Amino acid sequence: MREIVIGKNDCDQRVDKFLSKALPTLPKSLMYKAIRNKKIKVNRKRCEISQRLQEGDTMQLFLAEEFFMTQIDTAFLKVPSELDIVYEDENLLIVNKAKGLLAHRDQKVGQDNLMDRILHYLYIHKEYDPRMENSFVPALCHRIDRNTQGLVIAAKNAASLRAMNAHIKQREVRKKYVCIAQGVFDKRQEHVLLYHCKTKDNVAHILPYPKEGYKPIEINYQIKEQKKQYALVEVELLSGKSHQIRAMLAYLSHPLYGDVKYGAKHTAAKHYQMLCAYRIEFVWKQEDVLANMRGRVIELDKIDLIDTFHALK
Repeated sequence: MREIVIGKNDCDQRVDKFLSKALPTLPKSLMYKAIRNKKIKVNRKRCEISQRLQEGDTMQLFLAEEFFMTQIDTAFLKVPSELDIVYEDENLLIVNKAKGLLAHRDQKVGQDNLMDRILHYLYIHKEYDPRMENSFVPALCHRIDRNTQGLVIAAKNAASLRAMNAHIKQREVRKKYVCIAQGVFDKRQEHVLLYHCKTKDNVAHILPYPKEGYKPIEINYQIKEQKKQYALVEVELLSGKSHQIRAMLAYLSHPLYGDVKYGAKHTAAKHYQMLCAYRIEFVWKQEDVLANMRGRVIELDKIDLIDTFHALK
């Protein structure tokens, strides 16, 4: 028999959700059978699959030892720990991700990526140790494309992750981007509603009307500066789908400078999109674990692509 004490990062989860994270090699069918047969208990009493765990609860597991032999993932120690930190407190990290850096680990262990850098940083500063956690790993609350620079929010603990994800879902976290787009815009500012579907080849397909399999996507854009061939554009993201800004502006015949994947002209410059997530506004009013973020605005001081825009003819 093994006993697990539910910590602060494990609580407020359903029993089955917790077990899926804590014992990833345990088949779900066997898990459900063990719960029914009282081989998995909470506080030495019969539990239900949907029962929510509380901090300090104890879970008794009468299972084969093989299911407890999960290898601790320390692959994050193979990547650098350097971060461009814009804001940090006991709950959150907000970092400036460099263009070209993956948000999450790809299949190759040891491949540099933002999330593993954050885990390495927190490990060095004794804020995360996988050996001390049952089910939780610090996580990004959202992500941006590999070749997009800008602000990304990471949660250090489970309560903050749940709270931030809820605020993002309720559109209480406003994310603004700045980009270089091709062509001359007819309107200085506009609200755009289109419909999005991601294809198998990792390209976003856009339609102007609803269709099965397509989700509504929205942006507000405002032209900050217009040249003969290019515009400096501020975009407020009102939904969060893959390649959304890139695909929407391309649909409007204004692909991002360098974004050849979505129809931009080939240039002498490297072929990556000129897009930066430069500003985040936290606009909720209710009290929660992230109360100190209410009304706060986080913004980059230096945006590299603006220099690129001014250098364009």
